[in-house]
Amino acid sequence: MTHRPVIPIVPASEASDASEAFDASDTADTPDSLARRNFLRVMAASAALAGGACSGPPKEAIVPYVHMPEGMVPGRPIFYATALTRHGYGTGVLVESNMGRPTKIEGNPRHPASLGGTHPFDQAAVLQLWDPDRSQAPYRGAAMSTWQAFDAALAVQRTQWRDRDGEGLRLLTGNIGSPTLAAQIAHWLERYPKAVWHAHDPVHDGTPGIDLAFGDAVDPVLDPSPATLVVTFDADLLGQGPGAVRQAHDLMADRRGTAPALARRIYAIESSPTLTGEIADNRLALPPHDIERLAWSLARKLGMPEAAADTPAPDDATARRWLDVLARRLADAPAGQSLLVPGDSLAPSTQALIWRLNARLGNLGRAVRTVARSPRRPRGDGHSMAALTQAMRAGQVSALLVIDANPAYDAPCDLDFGGALGHVPWSAHLGLYRDETARLTTWHIPMAHDLERWSDAHAWDGTVSIVQPLIAPLNAGRSAHELLSAATGDPPASGHAIVRAHWQAHQPSGFDDVWQLALRTGVVPDSASADVSPEMQRPITPPLFAIPPLVARFTPDPATDGGELANNAWLQELPRALTRHTWDNAALLGPLTARMHHLATGDIVRIRRVDGRGQPVEAPVWVMPRHAEGVVTLPLGYGRRHAGRVGNGVGFDAYVLRTSDGPHAIALDATGATHAFAVVQTQTSMAGRGLAPAATAAEYRRHPHFAQRHAPQAAESLYPRWPYPHERWGMTIDLNACIGCNACTIACQAENNIPVVGKTEVGRGRVMHWIRVDRYDDARDTAGQPVRTVFQPVPCMHCEDAPCELVCPVGATVHDSAGLNVQVYNRCVGTRFCSNNCPYKVRRFNFLQYSNQGDDRPPPAYNPEVTVRRRGVMEKCTYCLQRVTRARIEAEKLGRPLRDGDVVTACQASCPTQAIAFGNLADPDSQVSQRKRSPRNFDLLAELNTRPRTSYAALVTNPDEDLA
Repeated sequence: MTHRPVIPIVPASEASDASEAFDASDTADTPDSLARRNFLRVMAASAALAGGACSGPPKEAIVPYVHMPEGMVPGRPIFYATALTRHGYGTGVLVESNMGRPTKIEGNPRHPASLGGTHPFDQAAVLQLWDPDRSQAPYRGAAMSTWQAFDAALAVQRTQWRDRDGEGLRLLTGNIGSPTLAAQIAHWLERYPKAVWHAHDPVHDGTPGIDLAFGDAVDPVLDPSPATLVVTFDADLLGQGPGAVRQAHDLMADRRGTAPALARRIYAIESSPTLTGEIADNRLALPPHDIERLAWSLARKLGMPEAAADTPAPDDATARRWLDVLARRLADAPAGQSLLVPGDSLAPSTQALIWRLNARLGNLGRAVRTVARSPRRPRGDGHSMAALTQAMRAGQVSALLVIDANPAYDAPCDLDFGGALGHVPWSAHLGLYRDETARLTTWHIPMAHDLERWSDAHAWDGTVSIVQPLIAPLNAGRSAHELLSAATGDPPASGHAIVRAHWQAHQPSGFDDVWQLALRTGVVPDSASADVSPEMQRPITPPLFAIPPLVARFTPDPATDGGELANNAWLQELPRALTRHTWDNAALLGPLTARMHHLATGDIVRIRRVDGRGQPVEAPVWVMPRHAEGVVTLPLGYGRRHAGRVGNGVGFDAYVLRTSDGPHAIALDATGATHAFAVVQTQTSMAGRGLAPAATAAEYRRHPHFAQRHAPQAAESLYPRWPYPHERWGMTIDLNACIGCNACTIACQAENNIPVVGKTEVGRGRVMHWIRVDRYDDARDTAGQPVRTVFQPVPCMHCEDAPCELVCPVGATVHDSAGLNVQVYNRCVGTRFCSNNCPYKVRRFNFLQYSNQGDDRPPPAYNPEVTVRRRGVMEKCTYCLQRVTRARIEAEKLGRPLRDGDVVTACQASCPTQAIAFGNLADPDSQVSQRKRSPRNFDLLAELNTRPRTSYAALVTNPDEDLA
């Protein structure tokens, strides 16, 4: 039996009081703190749950990953293969279970969407599972109710639907990634032939450009591997989209390792800085309308018949030079060795043109595969959100089922979904949280989390995984399968029975073996979508090349996505890769646009639409040097009103400005007020030091040891080196492969029980992350030319001559037998001498009792192999010492020495590009030893003679000389 935390139930009348934004600086250490008042207020209600606050494993048998033992050994974690779904796409993961408690997520190396890597959102799913603000019981209106009452109300409705063939009944979902759920919806529509299915997703809401280019039956799957020339048009291949992790792995494949091939060149044309643009060899900042002009002009130069001769060329002289160079490069590239990718900010016709350019260049079937589309959403305008809201206002909707969607918050503002919902007599909402939509429906019922329910999920290439739970639903939530089965009137069945029956119908012979294999490996064999030939017959016409004076560009936030992750404290405190701020969103501007409006970073402006639609919103400004002018980037997912205590009232809501059509012409008015951002890195310049040396490919070939030449090496020591005959652990990080995604930071946080401190403490410089990803934007090659932004992960260096050890008065920081610089927590008395003496600034001090307070994480979510630190002690990266110890014990049981690859640190495992290598330096054949022999290898601040065990491989770019 696994105990879960007692989750307080807050009455509806107190919901607003109980949802103040979390700040760890306001803890129970203060007698009259907000956290203490909230705790005392809800304890009476939560006591009622104490008797039933146990949640064991699921009733059905779940299967460990591949070779893990069937029995549970106390103290030994077991991994299970499952999948996490986001926006209708599944990603295969391995979930660590400690005595029935899911505590850590790793990528599944057998799954094509991850290949062992993870996205920060995947790592944070564990915290969402244990979130005490998740919905805990059914609600009827504002009053708490019971499942029995809901089932009775549903039975009454079901009789009426059956009598009228479903007339007036509507279903609203997000994108559907489950084959079983898609089949259930088809069955539901057969049972109620007059019912209508609608779909809404604020981030991946439809594919009009793909439909226009290839037809309604196919999806493009990107494979950058064969492409030697990649061009993105306002698209972020590395940070967004269902294939981001896999695309990051493939894009950086020729850049990592001891001898990078550097065969691929990446061009990024974008309006707002992205991870793809920052790692590109050449980058051009343009507003969306100029990007569209460049794309149509490029198509004309390459002989596309859709591009008219009078297509206007870009106004910018640099853009015209890019146009000529790209046209030559693409024309000269061998067929099938290029890749062009459009972004969602472009008009559908421009997206379609770029997809068809791939066909003209011979990329279909190679860098772009077209596969049979999975039924993720209904097709046609009659199934759109606009059609649904229009029908609701006209009184044509008598009942509405909303499954895992929040349109009252994130639907286009011109639709006014919340107002239209008031015309529906009966509605029900299934979701993880009692969010903005749930509070407007007749019924809200809690949904089971991905780690609590049986389901299945398509990956971006169609590969299917079985979603198996690791724990019974903490709040007695139900899955979409169970709700839709009940709404259809089928005999009562569990989610396990529904999913299993669906797949058994497709595989009647030998099903049990296939089912067990799918559960063990995380992949249904031979389930990837088949390649199909697209129908490229639909005409494409150029868009109106409107040039508004100032246009808004809406983008998912790297922390909250579309808003569904707003209550996740790990993600809120994860520094944004390009700005390094936390706990906020900001209106991003280019320097010239900011000067024209007399604005600076931190100024608060009032943003309004020129056409008068929507609502004005006040937002703080962040001036970005590499941002396109005439564009304001507005991250979505903030300004939540009913997200939970962590996400409520954080940031501004950009959805109130977003309509269902574009372009979004806006105006800015300065308010005179200012806003203080919580920033973890205020200096992005190397100030002339060789912290992260870089060179072009040509320079690297002439001077392969450029990194040592520009980074001073350590001097000889008077003291003899200590021998480590058996194990000498070390790490190397390839800056050529690091994309700044921060997956390593949040993986380390999940693995090592690192607490959240809150915005106030971050502003004081007290963030607790053990590994940070520094960003430098002034890197120069050996010729003095600027290169792309450099991302540099910085964990503890584990110095051989560690400055921290010399000054600790109590011997709390010492070397172990394998040369690791370890921290003895129960010796530390908090002098902070070690932090003052650390030149790398990688040690963290618990100024307050951050753990076990507020909404960081409840005790069941902690990794039991790692000590939960108390207030007043120093902590830091340990090279995941618990993993080293676990691997050593297993090797001793097998009677063999540790082998290369037996120990994989949390940061190394999560990295989608395999930029991090860890292993035994005493083994000359280990991966880390081989990488350290690379001519690009260098030590950070080597001139200090600390002899760090962590080293780096310097950055090498491959810029186009004609665009210098």
